[in-house]
Amino acid sequence: MTTSHPAMAPVRAEIDRLDRELVALLVQRAACIDRAIAIKTVEGLPARITPRVEEVVANARAVAADSGLDVAFVEALWRQIIEWSIAREERVLGERNPQ
Repeated sequence: MTTSHPAMAPVRAEIDRLDRELVALLVQRAACIDRAIAIKTVEGLPARITPRVEEVVANARAVAADSGLDVAFVEALWRQIIEWSIAREERVLGERNPQ
């Protein structure tokens, strides 16, 4: 049950706005994944490229650390995003050339 508290209204509105922005960024990221699928199809590359996965996670962890955000939380979130992205690629690419 959502309680109505006047002081919370602007905070909730800002959270809702940020959530819309986060979803929009995920849509943009998915479009990049689709472009990667096209390249990987031509080049015969697998969906999962483990060194790149670890590079992306390390980058996210570094940004989180620099920003004072919980690094473990960011890593877990990024790993979930990456796994979703790889699954998206695998639906098109299949399991060719697993690394």
